[in-house]
Amino acid sequence: MSPSVPSRSARRRAVGTLCVLLAVGVVITGLVQAAPSTTPRAIDPRIAAVMRKPDYRHAQWGLFQQDPRTGKVTESRYADQFFIPGSTAKLFSVSGTWHTLGSDHHFVTPVHAVGQRRNATLKGDLDLVAQGDLTLGGRTRKDGTVAFTTIDHTYANDVPGATLTPENPLAGIDQLARQVRQSGIRRVDGDVVVDARLFQPDPGLDPVPTPLIINDNVIDLLTTPGAEAGTPAGLEWRPKVAPYHVTSSVRTVAAGKPSDINVSSSPDGTRIQLSGTIAADSAPVLRVSAVKDPNAFGRTALIEALQRAGVEVRAKAVGRNPVRQLPRSYKGAPTVARYTSPVYAQYAKLILKVSHNLGANLGICLMATSTGSTNCDDGFPVLAKFLDHAQVDRKAVQLADGRGGNPADRTTPRALAQILTYWQRTPEARRFRTSLPILGVDGTLADSCRSCPSRGKVFAKTGTAAGGDLLNDRLAVGAETTAGYLETRKGHFDVFFAGVNGAATPTADITGILTIANDVSDVAAYLQQQAAGGH
Repeated sequence: MSPSVPSRSARRRAVGTLCVLLAVGVVITGLVQAAPSTTPRAIDPRIAAVMRKPDYRHAQWGLFQQDPRTGKVTESRYADQFFIPGSTAKLFSVSGTWHTLGSDHHFVTPVHAVGQRRNATLKGDLDLVAQGDLTLGGRTRKDGTVAFTTIDHTYANDVPGATLTPENPLAGIDQLARQVRQSGIRRVDGDVVVDARLFQPDPGLDPVPTPLIINDNVIDLLTTPGAEAGTPAGLEWRPKVAPYHVTSSVRTVAAGKPSDINVSSSPDGTRIQLSGTIAADSAPVLRVSAVKDPNAFGRTALIEALQRAGVEVRAKAVGRNPVRQLPRSYKGAPTVARYTSPVYAQYAKLILKVSHNLGANLGICLMATSTGSTNCDDGFPVLAKFLDHAQVDRKAVQLADGRGGNPADRTTPRALAQILTYWQRTPEARRFRTSLPILGVDGTLADSCRSCPSRGKVFAKTGTAAGGDLLNDRLAVGAETTAGYLETRKGHFDVFFAGVNGAATPTADITGILTIANDVSDVAAYLQQQAAGGH
């Protein structure tokens, strides 16, 4: 009898998901063995000097550069060997989602009145039907663009310097509540229910996407120093939704001393405690705590928003989401509110600029829903079909998630160049290219090469894969990578990859990883400068 073949979910989860987030991607452990390949031209001495640094004594560098118009390859080092991609894997998943949904796709989240209307009273329920909207208005500017910061709030517990966008994280929920009021409903003699049947959350994807996402499914916790050493620190948090409650015992310490703030929460996530210290001269320090039941959170948030809008709801605001009350369909149940998102291209820019892990994994689930499936795993065949269409050598790509965080994820430099080449041949070439971080300007490349000649001329997705080397009290950097476009002359862009697998930092300080990231960015800049000087 032949052994049974495990499902894609089982195979994916079997490799494990022990990951720690870092600024420009994900953190895992491992390195790739690779055989050398020929190089079309001598490596720039500046690049060679970077590769000879002590941090890379046991590491493997890869390079690839190609003119997508002519196919001419000007750099090729280990171009057809597998590398741990880190978040450069998002170039594949976001591209697949972009192609599947369309760049101008809007997520339209409706609220249905299920029951009978008697004047201003609804004898029944209000059902919010979640559509996989990544921000639900929480980052949307007045001009319809999606706001982001250099280091996203979702990385706040792991990376220093994370900050918040100014937009109200409950903006979409508030808008839905106002529309319900405008529809003429003043009282709901039933309940509010979140319909999250769009897809089933898949624990094999980390972080786990959910059909309803508010504020990236986290609570923001912003600590500011007190007036002087020894005084309590200040605390602001958002979004304020019952029954979530935050307390802090953080104390202010003398200027120049380290800030060390820790977050803990109750098993259900609703009781959050901050502890530790913050220096008197410190900038505000951001931390986040997970929303463990997004549907119950969303239900309460909408009930509270309805109350603010002047709509009375008979049901208690705090409680489980009553999914058993959901109807089979909404035929005959009028839509009394709807929130329309910005276009998907704006969400793609957010995901690529800040390396948004939840958004990248969400794309896998959204590709599955395009086939009518509620199983996120069914997004991978959709992605595979797209990669074939894009003329990417699919056997040169291994993916078990959307963000590049699974230990099984691998890609070759040439395969990354192929997906980048695909976009250059489409009418949306510029739109996609400018969605990537820009060297010295924004996203994960904002702080690199701010005054070098290549500033604004390198458009690239970055990736990090690292973990603690406890044996040597340092960090093992499985991968630091970047892939994108080099502007070699006005209006002309080469595709490229530059990255290293198997590096190590001198100490366990996270700044060592940032140093390696800067080295990789410098290599990209040198490739751009060498190519531009050749024209």
